[in-house]
Amino acid sequence: MTTPFFKNPSIGTAVSVVFNSELLFILTLTITQMFITDFLHFMENMAWPSWLQPHVEVLLLWMSWSIDYVDLNYLEYLFWLFLPIFIAFVVPVLLLFFIYGCVIFLHIYQLRHEIAEAYQSSYWNGARTSIASFWDAVGYLWHGYEVSGLENIPDDGPALLLYYHGTLPIDVYYLIAKCVLHKKRTLHCVGDKFIFKIPGWGMICKVFCVTPGTVEDCVHNLNEGNLLCIAPGGVREALFSDAATYQIMWGKRLGFAKVVIGSNTPVIPMFTENCRDAFRTPHWGRKMFRWLYEKTRLPICPIYGGFPVKMRTHLGKVMRFSETVTPEEIKKAVKKEVRDLIREHQRLPGSIMRGIVQRFYDRRHSKTDVLLEDLTGRRTDETTDQNGTIEDIEDEDSGVEETTRNGTHRTSENKEGTENSPVAT
Repeated sequence: MTTPFFKNPSIGTAVSVVFNSELLFILTLTITQMFITDFLHFMENMAWPSWLQPHVEVLLLWMSWSIDYVDLNYLEYLFWLFLPIFIAFVVPVLLLFFIYGCVIFLHIYQLRHEIAEAYQSSYWNGARTSIASFWDAVGYLWHGYEVSGLENIPDDGPALLLYYHGTLPIDVYYLIAKCVLHKKRTLHCVGDKFIFKIPGWGMICKVFCVTPGTVEDCVHNLNEGNLLCIAPGGVREALFSDAATYQIMWGKRLGFAKVVIGSNTPVIPMFTENCRDAFRTPHWGRKMFRWLYEKTRLPICPIYGGFPVKMRTHLGKVMRFSETVTPEEIKKAVKKEVRDLIREHQRLPGSIMRGIVQRFYDRRHSKTDVLLEDLTGRRTDETTDQNGTIEDIEDEDSGVEETTRNGTHRTSENKEGTENSPVAT
C-alpha cells in the first residue's frame, strides 16, 4: 500500500532539510554582514602610520561599498536557482561517504571481535546484519524500495541472478539487505576489478562477498551452494545505456552463460524499476567518456542524481537449462526474459518526475504503457527487427579481457563462441 503524501517520512525530511538550509544560508549572510560592519568600525578607530593610512582608507571604502550594495534577495534567488544542481551532484558524494561509514563500522567491528575470529568463522554475521538494516532503512525512506518475487530466491542451494545494470547498482545493495534480513542468506556479487583498487573498499567487499570472479571462480562459488548475482552489461551498461530506452548492452559476452553451463544452476532474471532514473550520467561528452573507458577500463564519467524515485525490484521466474544447451542460446533466452521484465514494468521513456510521482501514486501499467511515443504522437516499440521483436543495440567491443587464476590477462577479438568472454567487466 502506498504511503500518503502527507504521511511520507522521506518527504517531510526533505522539506525540513531544504527549509533549514535556506534559514541557515540567510543567517550566515546576516552574521557575515554584522561581522564585517564591526570590523570596519575597528579598522576606522585604529591609528595607522601616515604611509599606510591612504591604503587603509581605500580598503575600508571598498568594504563599506560592498556591504551597502549586497542584495540579500538576489543572493537568495541565486541560492534557490543553483540548489537543485548542487543537490544533484552532492548526493552521489553523500552515498560515497555512507559507504565509507560502513567501512569504518566494519573496521571497528573487526577490532572488537579479532580474538573471536579464531574460534567463530561466521562472526561477520552481526556486522552484515547491522549494515543490511541501515541500507534497508535507506531504501524504504528514500526510494520506497520493494521486491516482487522474493520467493523465487531459494531458501537454500545455489541460484544465479542476472540483472540489468543501473547507473549505480543501489538496487543491488537494497536487494542484498533484503536477502540478509528476510532470507538469512548472503547474496554474493561479481564486481568490476576497479572496485577492489578503491582505498578501504576491500573490507566491505570481503564481508559482503564481492568478487572480481573468473568463470571458474563463479562456478566454484555456485557449486558451494551460494547465491550469486552478475550484471552481464557491467560498467559499460551502467554508464552508457540510454535512460530513455533502458537499452541492454551485453554485447557478445558469454562468460555468464558458461557459468550457467558449468554449474548447472537455476537462473533468475532481475530488473529494477527506475534504476536508471535514480542516478544518471550526462549526455554531454558521452562519446569522450566512452572512449576514455574503452582505453583505461576506468569509470571516468560524472554521475548526478540521488532522486527519490520509486524503486521496485522484479525477480522473474526461475529458468533451468539442459546440459546440451549452448552459451549463445542461454544468453538469448536470459536476455529476452530481462527485456520482457523491462517492457512489462518500466514505463518508457524513463522520467525522473514520473518516478518520483510513483512514490505517492503508483498506477500499475499494462504493457501498452511502456511503448515509446514518437514525435508524431504515435506509439512505437523501442527498436524492432524484421520479425517485429525488440532488438537491443549490440555493444561494439574491440576485444574482451579475461582474468585467469594466476592474475594474467588475455585479449581476444569478439567472435561468436569465443572462449575469452568475461563474466562482467
